Amino acid sequence: MRYLRVFSDPGGETHFEDVDVPTSERTSPVSDARAEISETIPADGLLFRRVVSDHDPATPHTAPRRQFVVHLAGEAELEASDGERRRIGPGDVVLVEDTAGKGHITRRIGDAERVTLFITLPGADA
Repeated sequence: MRYLRVFSDPGGETHFEDVDVPTSERTSPVSDARAEISETIPADGLLFRRVVSDHDPATPHTAPRRQFVVHLAGEAELEASDGERRRIGPGDVVLVEDTAGKGHITRRIGDAERVTLFITLPGADA
């Protein structure tokens, strides 16, 4: 399992990093079911979002707080200030940490409604 990390370097440039989530195999105590599971990541809250109006596709923005964004419906393209682009869609998980610096651009792909789940992280208030 992995997620995409969006972060700013000390000079304010935004970059992407693919992060592999460490997991361990566990067996259910009530059956023979087995699963790979990560350690718990502390979170402050959950917000559901249905995009009513998109960001200006030509204007970079920073994240309002450190948070995971789980894409539930629709597709978008993210562009880091270093020029790299990534396409994201249902099932993709992004950790946005570029709360300062040059930010990133988000562009809708297609006409499908975009729905996301935000998982805010401790100490993440903007």
